[in-house]
Amino acid sequence: MLIFFLAFPLLLPAQEVLRGELRVDLEPINAVYMDEAYPLTHESAYRRALQLAALFFSAQIYGWSFHYDIGERARGIAEEFELTPLGEIPWGDPGLEITHVSFENFVLSAWMDYRPSDLQRRHLEFWRMGSIRSAQAIGYGPLGGPLDIDDWLVIRQTALEDAARAAVRAMLQAAERNRPKQVTGFISLERFPNFFIDAGYLATQARFRIEITEIIPFAVH
Repeated sequence: MLIFFLAFPLLLPAQEVLRGELRVDLEPINAVYMDEAYPLTHESAYRRALQLAALFFSAQIYGWSFHYDIGERARGIAEEFELTPLGEIPWGDPGLEITHVSFENFVLSAWMDYRPSDLQRRHLEFWRMGSIRSAQAIGYGPLGGPLDIDDWLVIRQTALEDAARAAVRAMLQAAERNRPKQVTGFISLERFPNFFIDAGYLATQARFRIEITEIIPFAVH
């Protein structure tokens, strides 16, 4: 199953609402997923929409801390990118709701709203500071099977995290004259990502907000 997203989340100061649109396919469109229980019921599609919205809103509000070993093939140094979530929206959070939904051609289209708490708004203010920069990149996740019941979400999270790595790398390539050895900082999702199939992988194009807190050059080691 492939889920496409068309999302333009807005933070409206007066209404204090985050918003994004997503789509969930009710029928499989890739043979990899034939072992799953299709077609999805409307109830299952609603649940998936809420789970995905919670993942993306969490990534917008809290984001992650990251540690990135850039790696260099010539020196035999492997590339490693580690993300640590800084918070999450739990299942059943009353601030998360589906505000509009439609079913057409075996696809659920839904607008998702989230009303952040005072503490969450402070997190959002951090991501709007002048020191935060923006970068966009494409990441990839596997489409292998057979799949466990929650693997559809793990695959999308994997692609999103790979896009975060690619965004940090792209920012470093644009800003640093020499490739550093290690980088640490914080990163959050700017808006809901877009997903698509590319060369047998689930790909996602996503835009992030990034703050780099430390850069360690190779010369230090």
